[in-house]
Amino acid sequence: MSDFDVIIKGGVVVNAADIQQADVGIKDGRIIALAERLSGSATRTIDAGGRYVMPGGIDSHCHIEQPSSTGGQNAESWESGTRSAACGGTTTVIAFSSQEKGEGVRSQVEAYAEKAKKACIDYAFHIIVSDPTDAVVNDELPPLIDSGLRSIKLFMTYPKNRVDDREILRVFEVARRHQALVCIHAENHDAIMYMTEKLVGAGLGQTKYHAWCKPALVEREAVTRVIMLAELLDQPIQIFHVSCEESAEEIRRAQARGVKVFAETCPQYFVLTADDLEGSQREGARVLCSPAPRSVADQQALWNHVRLGTIGNVTSDHAPYNIDAPDGKFWAGDNVPFSQIANGVPGLETRMPIVFSEGVVQGRIDLQKFVAITSTNAAKLFGIHPQKGTISIGADADIVIWDAERRVTITQEMLHHDTDYTPYEGMEVTGWPAMTLSRGRLVWDEGTVDCEAGWGRFLARAPYDYIKPTGHFPTPFNPITGRIEGR
Repeated sequence: MSDFDVIIKGGVVVNAADIQQADVGIKDGRIIALAERLSGSATRTIDAGGRYVMPGGIDSHCHIEQPSSTGGQNAESWESGTRSAACGGTTTVIAFSSQEKGEGVRSQVEAYAEKAKKACIDYAFHIIVSDPTDAVVNDELPPLIDSGLRSIKLFMTYPKNRVDDREILRVFEVARRHQALVCIHAENHDAIMYMTEKLVGAGLGQTKYHAWCKPALVEREAVTRVIMLAELLDQPIQIFHVSCEESAEEIRRAQARGVKVFAETCPQYFVLTADDLEGSQREGARVLCSPAPRSVADQQALWNHVRLGTIGNVTSDHAPYNIDAPDGKFWAGDNVPFSQIANGVPGLETRMPIVFSEGVVQGRIDLQKFVAITSTNAAKLFGIHPQKGTISIGADADIVIWDAERRVTITQEMLHHDTDYTPYEGMEVTGWPAMTLSRGRLVWDEGTVDCEAGWGRFLARAPYDYIKPTGHFPTPFNPITGRIEGR
């Protein structure tokens, strides 16, 4: 019998905290040895000479085989979405079980879990709560959280999903009682609806006006408001897809005063701007997402906040809708205004290459920061570290072997998703995954895919300290217990 199932030899191991020349020994899906030179027999030896050996990516914000709230049909299945992720160096995804208004959450989780059994890599869920009734808050959410679904998503906009401030507080309370993180899509709904009505009424329905409908200030206001609500109940939160300098500054101010607020952004906000929404409806629809792409100045500010640590996580917000399908981007017709075009862009496979190329290659971040924002920070924030997000003894052998010199021009034809386009068509990047291992299994090997449907495992998450509340309220009254503290 071999000492190891796999030995990865000669690579440079990069973790969020350090870099070292080391061989990696894998047995039964876990890392069991790290050494300058490993001896012993192996069923397979991989030569990683001249390449980086890094933790597999963790994409903690992606929509896969999920009912849409903005019209249209999600183009990705669990098999195709996770296959695409693996080809891009990602070994864990966290997707969304979505509640419809008037329904419960448990039945949706159970149905979604059945679909996810076709995943090629490991996965977890966030629970989208759109209708926090007494039954949902008191009877359904607590056992779901306690069973290992320790993150909830709330929308502050979109008619089918949005919750108001009181409903947000109701969800914050149950999350705090049962130790769950709440993630927020933060935009001011009424301001967006008002601007949409005015723009479309004035005949300004082209996709370029999507950015005018939701300027940065509607994001900034909602970010500020939801931070205040979280501070009121001492509930840790993450702000999804931060797109502009103003929102990042509000988050940094809250972090400075001790609020447990975390932040993510996405590759689209590093490389797309509002100018990309111009042109025909079909051209603009390819990059139409929410929040809207911003400015070059906002891109620079986001990178600065990544370096500062304000923004700790970069996800794809993969939201795939086909351009040339009747139930895709143009589900409501070919000549509809921007408000009736499905929101979202695909990006599971291109997330890590774009961040590496724009970040490391351009000198904006170092290798350790790259690993942190694409893997380790998400593992810690969502309660799967050190099982995931690190090259260390005892961790799952979720590994990407990275070719930092490879230049690739991104095209639709080369990608492995089921969406019929990429918003990054023709973009040249430097750096691409040469190999991806999921629990020691080689699922992407120099252009060859071996991603078996059903290989992925669900990751139940136990309580963890990273998202524990601070224990401080803005007044002596504790609204969770109903008592005055210290008396």
